[in-house]
Amino acid sequence: MFFIVALSMMLVLHGYVGVRFIAPFSLTPGMSLIYWALLIILSIIPIGAMVLRFRGIENDLVDGLLWVGYTSLGIFSLAFVLFLFRDLGWMAATAFGKLGSIFQAESAADPGPMLERRQFVILAMNWAILGVTTLLGIVGLFQARFKPLLQTVQIPTGKYSEKLGRLKMVQISDLHVGPTIKAKYVRQVVEQINALEPDLIFFTGDMVDGSVKRLTGDVEPLRELRSKYGTFFVTGNHEYYSGADHWVEKVKELGMTPLMNEHVVLDIEGEQLVLAGVTDFMAAQINKAHGSNPQKALKDAPQNLPTILLAHQPGTADMVKEMDIDLMVCGHTHGGQYIPFNWAVAKAHKYVAGLYKQGEMMVYVNQGTGYWGPPLRLGIPSEITLLQFTT
Repeated sequence: MFFIVALSMMLVLHGYVGVRFIAPFSLTPGMSLIYWALLIILSIIPIGAMVLRFRGIENDLVDGLLWVGYTSLGIFSLAFVLFLFRDLGWMAATAFGKLGSIFQAESAADPGPMLERRQFVILAMNWAILGVTTLLGIVGLFQARFKPLLQTVQIPTGKYSEKLGRLKMVQISDLHVGPTIKAKYVRQVVEQINALEPDLIFFTGDMVDGSVKRLTGDVEPLRELRSKYGTFFVTGNHEYYSGADHWVEKVKELGMTPLMNEHVVLDIEGEQLVLAGVTDFMAAQINKAHGSNPQKALKDAPQNLPTILLAHQPGTADMVKEMDIDLMVCGHTHGGQYIPFNWAVAKAHKYVAGLYKQGEMMVYVNQGTGYWGPPLRLGIPSEITLLQFTT
């Protein structure tokens, strides 16, 4: 059902842009057939390639198809927004009579000049939209593929000592190693993190998009992560699309500690800190044994100690609002990545990106260290987060 809905949306997206762009042109039947066939193929490619991956077919050809399909989706979604704004503005201006002077015929008997003028304006707008879309696509690709920005975030809490206040806690999330993010990007992320000399590293899920067999080499740089008190991992929804049990074992082999509805008590130079982690908010839909359980995660945890909860989805905040947690660290939203998806994300999630306060608990949402789908980010950069306690 998901793939039927997704394919329908892709056809509508590509079809709307296709119709609006082709409107002022007069194509021959043969050229028109080629044009629409190409748009249909571009609509099908990302969904078809995803189906192949879910069926266990993972290779360079499928990765290449996803590069083409995801890039097309990004470009067409940007064009969709621009054409939609153009059409809505056109309709509004027409309704208020503002276009009358532009397209006024020289005589009622000869509408030719009016039609020619209208076609010229539409054609000019279409080429302008194509140019703006291309420019935004190039900028968005650069922002997505360039190294993540470092976000330094001060976390106010009353439960900390001077020693805990000096802790350097680094969070990464939603790296999405897979068809378009490979070992080179992962290695760059690892180098950035290690340069910070972190005390703790939190990896809040969606590490991968693919199987252990396919991506073992691409996640290998994560073995080089260095932290004084450990690197801790919780599952995201994409681990469950890719064989979560196998990835949990791989995470251990890479030197990270998965927190599967459990906690650890860390000794920080004589001070104690409770660090808990839950499985993905939606994990039970795929693997009932992995159902997210914050109560289990903090069962028998010492009271009145600074407590941090790692979760993938910000929706977990509503599951723990009655619990004694000082800070919840999560990801999942990517901040929306770019228009129009950031609008949808803002509707779907109460917490989208940045620092929030829910009761006595602080919630931090990482915008994603990688990206998913279209290799685009516009004004919503990938990030590595440095978290520190403060008054």
